[in-house]
Amino acid sequence: MHSQEMAWDSGDLDGFMAAYHPDVCFVSVRGTTCGRDEVTGNYRRSYPDQGAMGDLAFRIGEVLPIADGHAWCTGDWTLHRSNDTLSGGFTLLWRWEGKWLIVRDHTY
Repeated sequence: MHSQEMAWDSGDLDGFMAAYHPDVCFVSVRGTTCGRDEVTGNYRRSYPDQGAMGDLAFRIGEVLPIADGHAWCTGDWTLHRSNDTLSGGFTLLWRWEGKWLIVRDHTY
């Protein structure tokens, strides 16, 4: 997830999204969106420029292997911007497909 932080902080949304499976489902207070392209579009609309993206930090709470090639990860995120700071939590389901990819993301 460190590579995601670095990509986000440099304004590289495609690099940030590289950790997501093409068929990811993303759940938030705004609803559920499935598909990496659709999730990427939501991010682009919500964070249209580097100022809106700010600096992202993750804190990993727990990583729990649950089955062969699958793991749950919980933690917190903080987004520091020039005019505000946002924060929340997440639960991620990762799947090994030659590399770890996020297949479910519940961010709140």
